Amino acid sequence: MRFFELVHGVYFDDLDAFQILHNARYLLLFEHTIGAFWRHLGWAGRLDFNADNDQHHLVRANHIEYLNPVEGTGQVRVRIWVERMGRTSAAFGFRVLPLDQDVDHAIGERVIVRVDPESGRPTPWSEKFRETLAPYRRDLDAPK
Repeated sequence: MRFFELVHGVYFDDLDAFQILHNARYLLLFEHTIGAFWRHLGWAGRLDFNADNDQHHLVRANHIEYLNPVEGTGQVRVRIWVERMGRTSAAFGFRVLPLDQDVDHAIGERVIVRVDPESGRPTPWSEKFRETLAPYRRDLDAPK
């Protein structure tokens, strides 16, 4: 399974009163990483739902576990992959890591659901979307 990783700066205004990365910032780091992932796949610029209906998806859930605090300013890596893909949903896994170790500061998951732009109801992902994400899917690596 392939993953996508991005290095982010941690700045003074990202810290809480204890000089630890504020809990809400982890979700922003993940948001920035997944945005860069979409750009990496060629899905950047203005959204065009008529040209690509897979762009019309909503976040269903976010889950984060904070394991080791990020102390002070510096840099962190955020790694993402597709944990699993359903008919209408996809779950992204993520890790927030220091630059020099594979020790998790935080781990988490985001579930998105593709929805029909007209009805707002869940609708299946296209085969093209599934094929594009296939190298990043952990569920395809699992033994059968």
